[in-house]
Amino acid sequence: MAKPKRKYTCQACGSIAHRWQGQCADCAEWNTLVEDAPATVFSQKHDLSAGGRAVEFVALDAPSEPLKRRPTGLAEFDRALGGGLVPGSAILMGGDPGIGKSTLLLQAAAHVAKAGGNAVYVSGEEASAQVRMRASRLGLADAPIKLAAATSVRDILTTLGGMEPPSLLVIDSIQTMHSDTIEGAPGTVSQVRGCAFELVRYAKETGAAVVLVGHVTKDGSIAGPRVLEHMVDVVMSFEGERSHQYRILRALKNRFGAVDEIGVFAMAGDGLEEVANPSMLFLSGRDMPLAGSAVFPALEGTRPVLVEIQALIVRLQSGATPRRAVVGWDNSRLSMLLAVLESRCGLNFSSAEVYLNVAGGYRLSDPAADLAVAAALVSALADKPLTNKSVWFGEVSLAGEIRPVSHSSLRVREAAKLGFDHGFGPQESDANLPGLNFTGLKQLANLVDRIVTKA
Repeated sequence: MAKPKRKYTCQACGSIAHRWQGQCADCAEWNTLVEDAPATVFSQKHDLSAGGRAVEFVALDAPSEPLKRRPTGLAEFDRALGGGLVPGSAILMGGDPGIGKSTLLLQAAAHVAKAGGNAVYVSGEEASAQVRMRASRLGLADAPIKLAAATSVRDILTTLGGMEPPSLLVIDSIQTMHSDTIEGAPGTVSQVRGCAFELVRYAKETGAAVVLVGHVTKDGSIAGPRVLEHMVDVVMSFEGERSHQYRILRALKNRFGAVDEIGVFAMAGDGLEEVANPSMLFLSGRDMPLAGSAVFPALEGTRPVLVEIQALIVRLQSGATPRRAVVGWDNSRLSMLLAVLESRCGLNFSSAEVYLNVAGGYRLSDPAADLAVAAALVSALADKPLTNKSVWFGEVSLAGEIRPVSHSSLRVREAAKLGFDHGFGPQESDANLPGLNFTGLKQLANLVDRIVTKA
């Protein structure tokens, strides 16, 4: 029999190497290669078509009872999930350390248990007494949650097999779980993949909704193999800055609802509180118009959220190198927009430092924010405030054209609801509403003329 070949797996990206080395050739991380258990080498071929169990096929239109979602008791959590927990679903939730993942799931488990459901919370990072102390601080000590501190998947599934399948099973976290059938320490690629597979299979066979908490790497992605995100039904990211009280629960993948749907929470002394109107949270403190401030109606899933974009322009002495600092937006897109303003509109930003900030620590990825950013930059450069009750949205092309964006009427409707009386956007947009004036702009130069000459 041939000698088994050694194989080393990167714990950061999951790539495979046939010899150990200090740095992974694919992700460039250091000291992440770990030797896997040698695979069994077979000297003869096996017929995979014999000895298996026949699979039963059903018609696509076969009558079946529709799955009924179970509410978590947190409306913002249900919104991000698409309406509540789907029986038999597997959910992966990632987020930075200390952001509030365990607090959110403990609150959700308590609401499910108090509503008559069977909630199980398994912690692999804390002792049971520590979880009870946190529950007492959150006012959830009387919730009938089944609590356990365990890390063995075999022990957990054996215990769950002897009881009624829970309505909600929380595993905190998947990186601490281990299986005695797989070699390797907890958190390795093989352990995370194997443990997650067993827990997802349990969810599908019993109809329990399983939530797996996942650690994140320094760049914000979920630690472990990428296949982990493919195995589950829903991937959620719990985001926020520790210096700000708000938290955003974002659905990155959802087989049962809209992708990019968000739920907004505020961290308080007694846990996470739901924010029903996040626009009011991100627009707080705008009492008087200031130069360099523009309001943008962002769209997160099906929910419009109004955020404030702030710009600051500082002129430098000749010879100094200007800085470009961005918080909450793409740095490359800012460079592109500055180039368009200089090339198509004749403005000079090359001798000035440019600072851009999305208020409240909010992160924008919507391309419709181009026009609002441009309005804030031009307002700061001209030192002329924009109208305090106006919103700006539209995508800017390299030719300086303002292109239409999706759901213009939905964005403007949210602005009108919050008392804004004027909207600026692409000329082709159908965004007219009673009580709100809408001005369509064809070119970015039209925006510059309006701010510099009419503001």
